[in-house]
Amino acid sequence: MLELEIAPREVADRLKSGETGLILLDVREPWEVATAQIAGAFQELDPEAHIITVCHSGVRSLNVAAWMRNQGFERAQSMSGGIDSWSREIDPAVPRY
Repeated sequence: MLELEIAPREVADRLKSGETGLILLDVREPWEVATAQIAGAFQELDPEAHIITVCHSGVRSLNVAAWMRNQGFERAQSMSGGIDSWSREIDPAVPRY
């Protein structure tokens, strides 16, 4: 089974490689999505897909990933540090808030 969290760098590498079946699920509030977002984030669920949840700092997305695992989404993971870490480590063009 996959670890419950995944680092922003690994998410970026997987997105860049074009990994099939990978879904980046943004679980933030609408105003947060309007403020800062990662290109390619979705809100559709496929139980067979590798789903990575994203929030601001990694707490909400970790809770969602844990809940999803309990619902049978065995490949669900939370991106550690959230979009804030993404902004610092991957893409400084994404606004921090």
